[in-house]
Amino acid sequence: MKIYTKGGDKGQTSLANGKRVDKCDLRLIAYGTVDELNSLLGLAISFIENDKIKKVIYKIQNDLFELGADLATPLDYDKIPVKRIDNIFVEFIEKMIDYYDEKLPELRNFILPGGSIASSYMHYARTVCRRAEREVSLLMKNENINQMVLVYLNRLSDLLFVLARFCNKIDYNDEIKWERETSFNIEDYL
Repeated sequence: MKIYTKGGDKGQTSLANGKRVDKCDLRLIAYGTVDELNSLLGLAISFIENDKIKKVIYKIQNDLFELGADLATPLDYDKIPVKRIDNIFVEFIEKMIDYYDEKLPELRNFILPGGSIASSYMHYARTVCRRAEREVSLLMKNENINQMVLVYLNRLSDLLFVLARFCNKIDYNDEIKWERETSFNIEDYL
């Protein structure tokens, strides 16, 4: 199989049902961001040493492929089998949130993204996930898509936040609390 087809040279590509759409189509933007999130998780995992977290992220990456296929296949197309995102996918994410969150100190302040390299990439992945969520939300206003995709992305961003915190914990990095600055002296920064 060739990597290049030249089919997209004029700014269009095909959905799973064969329909040609512009590469700037809302559906493509949404699943393109999901692909970006998946790649970012691949980068993040290279900085994670904990095998349990790696296993969770690998599962998420596989699930994101299913989610991308769900978005790429219009709901009314049934000529190819597509595994649609459903409650089982969401329940997995919720169980992981509960499992890792109970191992963390109670959150009483907003925290700044950062800490260990792994945690920083998990925070970054969380923000890309939120962007995907916004794009899917916009897509839902214009097309009939599986609504569980939005639910999944919403929960996933929460899990990525919890995993970012957990990575800092196991990497012995303190979380940096956000503090509202009421006044500042420029000399403190020079």
